Amino acid sequence: MNNKDGKPVTQPDKSRIVPMAIMFVVLCGFSFYMGIIFCSEKDRFVSIYSQKPIESPKETSISSLQIKYISFPECSIDYQDYTPCTDPRRWRKYGSYRLTLLERHCPPKFERKECLVPPPDGYKPPIRWPKSRDECWYRNVPYDWINKQKSNQHWLKKEGEKFIFPGGGTMFPNGVGKYVDLMQDLVPEMKDGTIRTAIDTGCGVASWGGDLLDRGILTLSLAPRDNHEAQVQFALERGIPAILGVISTQRLPFPSNSFDMAHCSRCLIPWTEFGGVYLLEIHRILRPGGFWVLSGPPINYERRWRGWNTTIGAQRSDYEKLQELLTSLCFKMYKKKGDIAVWQKSPDNNCYNKLARNTYPPKCDDSLEPDSAWYTPLRACIVVPDPKFKKSGLSSISKWPERLHVTPERISMIHHGSASAFKHDDSKWKKQAAYYKKLTPDLGTDKIRNVMDMNTVYGGFAAALIDDPVWVMNVVSSYATNTLPIVFDRGLIGTFHDWCEAFSTYPRTYDLLHLDGLFTAESHRCEMKYVLLEMDRILRPSGYAIVRESSYFTDAIATIAKGMRWECRKEDTENGSDVQKILICQKKLWYSSNQGSR
Repeated sequence: MNNKDGKPVTQPDKSRIVPMAIMFVVLCGFSFYMGIIFCSEKDRFVSIYSQKPIESPKETSISSLQIKYISFPECSIDYQDYTPCTDPRRWRKYGSYRLTLLERHCPPKFERKECLVPPPDGYKPPIRWPKSRDECWYRNVPYDWINKQKSNQHWLKKEGEKFIFPGGGTMFPNGVGKYVDLMQDLVPEMKDGTIRTAIDTGCGVASWGGDLLDRGILTLSLAPRDNHEAQVQFALERGIPAILGVISTQRLPFPSNSFDMAHCSRCLIPWTEFGGVYLLEIHRILRPGGFWVLSGPPINYERRWRGWNTTIGAQRSDYEKLQELLTSLCFKMYKKKGDIAVWQKSPDNNCYNKLARNTYPPKCDDSLEPDSAWYTPLRACIVVPDPKFKKSGLSSISKWPERLHVTPERISMIHHGSASAFKHDDSKWKKQAAYYKKLTPDLGTDKIRNVMDMNTVYGGFAAALIDDPVWVMNVVSSYATNTLPIVFDRGLIGTFHDWCEAFSTYPRTYDLLHLDGLFTAESHRCEMKYVLLEMDRILRPSGYAIVRESSYFTDAIATIAKGMRWECRKEDTENGSDVQKILICQKKLWYSSNQGSR
C-alpha cells in the first residue's frame, strides 16, 4: 500500500500487538499494586508516633523476632572517651577552615566499632546530685590539661581523688554567683519565670548553667570536643545539661525560636566574620523577645583591651561592627554594665517588615525551612519568625512553671495536633511515669540525675518527672514529625538526632535512657545492634534503660543486651497489653581486661 505521497506504508505486525498490549496492561497493574504498598508503608512511618501500636503476635500469628546471641568484646582502653562522630583520630581528614573538623563526621558503616567502650581504670559511681555540681571523681574524667591551663581562672582544681569546681570562669574567676547576680540586675526577666530555657555557647565546665538551675532556668551547655579536653563530659559528670556541638558551617540541631536566652562568656566565636552567619544562627534559635548576653571581647574594651593582646583601635572597630550587625538583625541594646552587654531580639515582625530588599543580610526566602537543623548548612540570611504565631514570643508565652502544662501555640504545626491531644499525652505520661517508678524504684531518687528520652513526642515523660531531681534531654528523630518546638515552648530542652548515628556526647554520661517504640519506628533504617551499642556507650555503669517496645522486638533486644553485659527483665505495661512490653535493663559495672587495640 502507498500513502498519498506515493511512499510505501508498513503494515503493523498484528502478531506483536496483542502480546505487547497484554504486557502493557500487566505492567500498569503491577505498578499500581506497588504504589499502594509503597504509599501505605510511607504513611505508616510518617505517622508512626500517632498511630495505634502494631498488632500483637497473638493477633497476627507472627512470632517475635529472634536473633542469635553474640557476646560483644571490649574495646581497647584507649577508646574510654570515644565519641564516634567527633573523633580526634579522624580530624586529619577534614579541614581546619571555620573549625569544620570539630563538626559531626560519623564513620562509615565498615568503620563502626562493634565493641563495648570500657570505663577508665578506677572508675567509681558518680557523686550524686546536688553534691556533684561542686565535685566529681578524678578517675571518672582523668584529664589534667584543662586543670593546669585554667587553674588561674578557677574552672576546677584537683584535690586528692576529686576535681573541685569553685564556680570560676574566664570572665568570672571570682565566682559565677556574683556574675549571674549582676546579670539578673540587668535582665529582671531572669527572676520571674519569663526566662526558662537558655543556651551557653562555649560553656567551659558549665558553671553558668549549673548556677542557673537553682534560679529556675534550664540551660543547655554547648561546647566542641577540642583542646580543652572534655568540657561537656565534665558538665555531664556534674549533672548539668550539656551536648557536644560547634557553630561552624551547619545549623545547630535545634528548631527556630526555641531558647529564651543565649550566652557567650569570652567564647571566642568570631561573630562578625563569614557574613555574620554565627550570630544569624543565634538569632534563628532565639524566640522573639529573647536575650543575647555577651561578656568578653569586645565588651568593655576601653578597660580590657590590654589583657586581650590587641589594640584599643582594633577592639573599638570590632565593637562597632558587632553593633552594626546586631542592628541589621533587629536586635536592640537592652542594657550594658561593666563586662556584660545584653541585646534583645525583636519581639514582633515590625522591624523585619521595614528592612529594605537590598540590605545585608537579606531575609531568607521560603525555600529554607526555619526548623530544618540536621546537617543543614548555615546561610547568611535572616530567619524571620512566622507572624501567625503571636503567642510564642517571650512576652506572650506563659511564665514558668505554668507554661509546662499550657498547650503550646505551635502544636497547630503538627498533623492532628490539638489541645486535646496534648492534654491526653500529658495525662498518659503521668500514669506511665508513675508505673515506671514502681518497676525502677531508683527513678525519682538521687541515684538518677541525667535522663534521656530517646524519641519523645511532646516531652510528656520529662514533664512527668519535673518534680524529681533529674533533667531530661528530649530527643526528636530527624526523620519523625517535628515536635521539638512544642518541647521548647513547654520550658523543656532537647535536640534533633538520627539514631542511625552516634549521639553528640561522651561515654558514660546518662543515668537512664528511655525509649517508646523507637525500634518499631526506625528498624527499617537503623540496625538494632548499632543503636543498642550506642546506648551502651552513653549509659553509665549501673545505669538503666527503660525500653517500651512492640512485643515483636523485645526478645531480640534482650538478646543483644545480654551480649552487652546488661541484665534485663520483661514486664507488662501498665494496662497489661500483649501488644507492647517493657524491658527494664541495667548496665553492669566492669573494668577493662583488654589493653590491645581493636
